[in-house]
Order: sequence, then structure tokens, then C-alpha cells
Amino acid sequence: MSRSPVLFRVDADPEQGYEQVSRCHVIAAALQRRRRTAYFLSRLNPGSMILPLKRGGNEFMEADAAIGTKEDLEETIREIRRLSPAAVVVDSPHADEDYLGRLAKAAPLVVSLDHHAAHRFPSRLVVNPLLGPSRESYDHGERTQLLLGERYALVRSEIRRLRPLRSQEPPAPFRVAVAMSEHDPEGFTAEVVKLLLETPGVEKVDVVARAHHRGLDSLRTLAEGPGAGRLEIATETSEMSQKLVRCHAAVTSGTAWSLEFACIGVRQLLVVQDEAYWPTARRLEEEGAATCVGSMENLKPQIFKQAVADLLADPIERQSMARCGRNLIDGRGPDRLILALEVLLHPYRQIQTFAEAA
Repeated sequence: MSRSPVLFRVDADPEQGYEQVSRCHVIAAALQRRRRTAYFLSRLNPGSMILPLKRGGNEFMEADAAIGTKEDLEETIREIRRLSPAAVVVDSPHADEDYLGRLAKAAPLVVSLDHHAAHRFPSRLVVNPLLGPSRESYDHGERTQLLLGERYALVRSEIRRLRPLRSQEPPAPFRVAVAMSEHDPEGFTAEVVKLLLETPGVEKVDVVARAHHRGLDSLRTLAEGPGAGRLEIATETSEMSQKLVRCHAAVTSGTAWSLEFACIGVRQLLVVQDEAYWPTARRLEEEGAATCVGSMENLKPQIFKQAVADLLADPIERQSMARCGRNLIDGRGPDRLILALEVLLHPYRQIQTFAEAA
């Protein structure tokens, strides 16, 4: 890489989840197309998450303190002085206004990834790759640029490449994919799988989960039990792609998975697990790309089963939802985000040159 790097400050563990690392990884992959190396200053648990980052051509540095602490601020500023990055990307709800403000004094440009809008942002760029909250919910500085909504959905390139393959509905048997949150601390994924296996018309269930998913052991136990032969689990990218191409519908929870399924045209039922994902779930339902059946805590099994059966029995509805999802999410969010970053880093004439060369 021949240009100034970008430093990512992000942590992940079973308590705070893994989605923030996943979306930073998507941005890092897009940065490589602009010949910029990504440096991850992170605390990752489990440590097996480090290998995919390095395999993707990124640099990894173990952080000594949790993000948002005084010790972490000092360490991050030291790394900024050592690496001289073009920008610093911070993705954590623990990075408050004071923390970001101090980073802004040490770095040329600070980018905040956030879908909570819980405090004021002095960052130069604020990105919300989900479909809510709205622009009015964010409190920010005068020079802050906001990139929000479907145009900046962080769809992985390997997922976007599946769009042509999903132009037509796959043949039977009817398969339903399950992709809930990245870490699923309450074990909701296993509960949804059990309900699907009991639903008439569902012949196959495919669970899409990362290797660090907390409920993976219980899911494998289910796959070896009475549901053997009907339940399959995909943890590798190549396996996930096969499942996404072949499924007729999906159960998601309003996370980044929901936007990726919408991008390739998979019909969805939404079961929300976290309050922060309600705006995305509502927007997908309003756009006709999904049907929201409520929160996981209040889910009625019979209502859920009926919603699944109705969706599988109505090919016209499935076609409509697929078309609406593809129209809403085109999968070009990472490239738009990186171009916006380059606009802030370089004069207008240089950006014109970059755009013409791309």
C-alpha cells in the first residue's frame, strides 16, 4: 500500500458483541481498493477473530485497555503519533464526546461509526450504516458530516456478488435461513430454529453464524438431534454464500445481516432482539422488504409459525419483498463511504482524479 493508513479503534467480546468489528472489516476491505492499509488497535475475544483480519491484509495491534478509558486514550494517541494515519475510525458506544474530542485534536480526521445517537459527536464524519435513527437524533459539531441510511449500508463484497444469482427464486425444497445477531447472548437463535423445525412447509433450516457465535454448541446439538438432516450450520464465508443463494426466506433481527439479505433479494421475517435495531426493522417493513413479527421477548410461537407458513405459501408476496429489498439496498455503501472519506482528506481536484481512475 502506498498511501497513508487508516487506524481503527474497535473492541469486541461476548458482552458488547461483534457487529462493530464486522463492519470495520468491511470498511477496511474497501480501503484496500484505495491503496490504504488498515491498522486495527483492538481487544478481541476470542482471539481467533484476529486471523481473519490479518488474512484480509490488515495489520493488528493488541490494545492494552478497554476503549473509552484514560489509558486507552493515551495509547491510541501514541499510535496516532507513530503511524501518522490519514484518519482514525472509532466504533464503540463507550467512545463518548470527551474521548472523541481529544482524538480529534491528535488525528487529522476522526470517523465515528454509531447507530445509537446517545451523545454529542465532535468527529469530522459520523456514519450510521443501519436505517435509523434519523438525522434529527444526532447532536454533532458544526463541521461534522453525517452519512446515514441505506446508501451507506455496509454490505460485504462477497454478499453483493450474489445479487445476480438471486435474480430468480431457487427451486424446492423450501429452505429458511436464520441470521440473528453476531453474538446472541440469550440464545434466541436456537429458539427460532426450534420453531422453524416445527413449522409445516419448512423442509430445511440453514443457520448462518460466525465461528465465535455463543450459541454455536447448542445449535450443533440441535443439528444432531431429531432435526438431523433438516438443520445445517454455516460458519465459513463460502458456506454462507451457498446457503444465501438457496434459501427462500430468512429470519433476521434488524442487524447488518438484514440489510445484506435485502441487498440480494431474500424475503425476511424480523424478530428484534435489541432496542437499537427497531428503527431498521420498522424501515424495512415500511419499504415492503420484510415483515416484522415483534420482539423476541414477546414472540408468540403460533403467530411466528403462521407468519412463516403464509410467506412460504405466497410466491407473489415473496417476489414483491425481494424486489423492494434489492431496490432499497444496492450494496455500494462501502464505496460511497470511502469516497466521502477521500473527499474530506483531499482537495476537490484530486478527488476528481481519483473518481475518474476508479
